[in-house]
Amino acid sequence: MDYEKLINCMRCGMCLPHCPTYKETFLETASPRGRVALVRKFQKGDLAASERFLDYLSLCLDCQACASACPCGVNAGELVAEFKCEKKERDGLSFMEELVLRRLLPHPDRLETAASPLKLYQRSGLQKVVRKLGLLKMFPPGLSRMEGLLPELPAQPLRRTLQEVTPAQGEERGTVGFFLGCVMSLVFSEASFATVQLLSAMGYRVITPKAQKCCGAPNMLAADRRGMEEMARFNVELFSSYDLDFIVTDCGGCGAELKKYGHHLGGDGHAAVFSGKVRDISQVLYEGRGLLGEKLKPLPHRVTYHDPCHIAHCQGIRHEPRQLLKMIPGLDYRELADADACCGSAGTYNIERPEMADRVLRRKLDTVLKTGADYLVTSNPGCLLQLKQALAQTEPQVRVIHLTELLQASMNG
Repeated sequence: MDYEKLINCMRCGMCLPHCPTYKETFLETASPRGRVALVRKFQKGDLAASERFLDYLSLCLDCQACASACPCGVNAGELVAEFKCEKKERDGLSFMEELVLRRLLPHPDRLETAASPLKLYQRSGLQKVVRKLGLLKMFPPGLSRMEGLLPELPAQPLRRTLQEVTPAQGEERGTVGFFLGCVMSLVFSEASFATVQLLSAMGYRVITPKAQKCCGAPNMLAADRRGMEEMARFNVELFSSYDLDFIVTDCGGCGAELKKYGHHLGGDGHAAVFSGKVRDISQVLYEGRGLLGEKLKPLPHRVTYHDPCHIAHCQGIRHEPRQLLKMIPGLDYRELADADACCGSAGTYNIERPEMADRVLRRKLDTVLKTGADYLVTSNPGCLLQLKQALAQTEPQVRVIHLTELLQASMNG
């Protein structure tokens, strides 16, 4: 770990009003500067890696709101992640981590096969029976919570149905590679299909390599740096074999990780070039907003936008999604208070730390309801899962939708 990053923290407190866990607890150990201080003491040998110490660090959502607020550029979330990676390298992966992170995630076919029983569970009617009878109470809380987050799955993963090459509509303006995220393909295939259709309508020839692997974000979340680096090298080599203007993703988590490949694989020139080409779909669409604006038709909806942490804080993208929404004729756009505050999903955080995740989520839901919107737009699968499930239970009149789905709906009239 770079010790200089630790000593850069001036303990000024600028991060405190932006940290979700500090706002809920008002504990210094649950704040970014508190976590930096803990890691600093550990590095100096003043603290042992006790369960209590690790529990304080694991409370971090890694939303990186602290990095956006810090005048010195200290990123407490990344420092915690680096510490966890170093510890994992010493301790090694557990059996389940090895199975999921090394045997399942890097293989799209296996991942899709593993999701098949879930589709059978839904389509057979068993899910309705289980939920109606409350049978999930018999299982561990984590399993019950995961089942509750599960939306209706598409009949087929998009990776299996989408053509590898989607031609441009009208005059071709360039060629882009589409990085299709695992969860986007398996769960939110309609949103990613809308992404490809929008790119095609904008005049881009879209190449979606079927062999692409997971971006590696789950591995980094689990502190498996080697597994992430292996998939990063594979993806860089695969996409580098095409002549692409950009590499586009509609998954905030994927985009944040892909843009770090150059950093993760330091010294690999191809990785740096790859990361330099990565664009969030909102960036590409906003760049071609003149052409897109001509194709959009009126939608009479009240809409608000939630900034995913991986898009707003990790990639610094805030203006583009809002401007794209405001381009839709007839749309009543309503700004969300604390729009870039975490919703509590944070990868698997809402499974591992359910109590804190729910407290953070409650703040988000309160601000959404105050807007009076009937559509909540966002662009990250974790946020979509978290917010869809919560609003379906409490405020079913508010529909949660991906940015590209709403834009495609406008384009199709």
